[in-house]
Amino acid sequence: MKAKFLAILVVLGIVAAACAPAPTPVVIEKEVVVEKPVVKTVEVVKEVPVEKVVKETVVVEKEVVVEVVVTPTPVPKPPVGPPKVKIGALYCLTGALAEFGEAFRKTGDMAKDHFAEAGFPIEIVVADTETAAIPGVEAARMLVDVEKVHALIGAAASGVTVPIAESVSIPSEVPQISYASTSPLITVLPADEGKDFLFRTCPSDALQGVIMGKLAWDAGYKTAAVLYVNNPYGEGLAEQFKESFEFRGGKVTAMVPHDEAPAPTYVSELRKAAEAKPEVLAAISYPGHATVYLKEAIEGGFFDEFLFCDGTKSVEMPKEVGPEYLAGMFGTAPGALKGASYDVFVAEYMAYYGELPPLPFMTNTYDAITVIGLAAAKCEADGKDITPICIRDNLREVANPPGETITPGPESLKKALDLLKEGKDINYEGAAGSVDFDDAGDVVTPIEIWKYVEEAPYIATERLEMTIPPK
Repeated sequence: MKAKFLAILVVLGIVAAACAPAPTPVVIEKEVVVEKPVVKTVEVVKEVPVEKVVKETVVVEKEVVVEVVVTPTPVPKPPVGPPKVKIGALYCLTGALAEFGEAFRKTGDMAKDHFAEAGFPIEIVVADTETAAIPGVEAARMLVDVEKVHALIGAAASGVTVPIAESVSIPSEVPQISYASTSPLITVLPADEGKDFLFRTCPSDALQGVIMGKLAWDAGYKTAAVLYVNNPYGEGLAEQFKESFEFRGGKVTAMVPHDEAPAPTYVSELRKAAEAKPEVLAAISYPGHATVYLKEAIEGGFFDEFLFCDGTKSVEMPKEVGPEYLAGMFGTAPGALKGASYDVFVAEYMAYYGELPPLPFMTNTYDAITVIGLAAAKCEADGKDITPICIRDNLREVANPPGETITPGPESLKKALDLLKEGKDINYEGAAGSVDFDDAGDVVTPIEIWKYVEEAPYIATERLEMTIPPK
């Protein structure tokens, strides 16, 4: 005998919102087929004396069941609105600095989201510089002429930042903030004299080079050779290192440049650097170069002691070279003050991406985008159009004292927007440290002393140098 029944399945979705009205249920009724096992007893008689065998078999019957599903009416998110400012982001997604590019992009995306949460949406248009001057200039020209961005961040390499400034941003009167270009040339770039369109949120190598020279001397080295990338970054840092090291009594036996484009071998350059048998090789390049020549230096017996900088601070390079060959060797890089601003940045990055920020200049990237966004917000709060000139004029107004301290993160950015609307001053204290632009558009942040270790992620911070020693 068939068993028939009506089953009602109710799925309730409840959306809790503090101020939103209760969602309206939507009822959908449909027929579905459900298989229900029914046990039947069958009697079988065998022709044996006084014996009856009973067997049970299972018969599957199909029944029609009415299923009712109740779903909530979707509650739309509050509209963010159109972007208030358009920022062109020049990232090194390919080329010798490609390892860094995606990290910069992720940091920029987080900054954009923070402004959206704070109620001041921004747009970031990304372009790849290829870590080279000509593609970098072409990318910047596209952002300025086609995308009509209000400001530029980048580039990473000084050898790309300088020609972009000279050919695109300064002639077009668009402010440009580099987050990673450390060449001392940027401080005194003739093209920007009296113009004030070139800024950076990272320190000059006039600072890093001094610390790097001191580090080599304090480590006990008396002689060193330098292998450096032949662009404003490599030239500037190499010269500052040499001056600092020799000021203390050391001797730089060779200064050997190499091309900015990665090459398959650097044996010729290594031979020149090793000719006078110096104790250590200062590797002032990018991972795309140093990965090749470090392996050749070790395998060829040219060097087994190295000194590193920000450009050769890499989580990928030890994997290729062998972490055991680099472990215990030191380097320098722009650092970040460990305080409230840095802690918020790290916590936000962990929440977004599930890892600690792995590479240098990520804090500086966040700061570059943030000061542009805040400068644009001040333009609006003052009743002015958001233009490249207005943003340029307000960078120091939002980043330098006096004013109420603003830190990274959406909550503090929202506070900044409210203060600006009230006509009050703000002072953005960045993830990398104070973003107090001087007359040349430079900032001063700590220099980090770090070293390679054998265990992933292969980099350990030793300390921060807060004061700059004599050259």
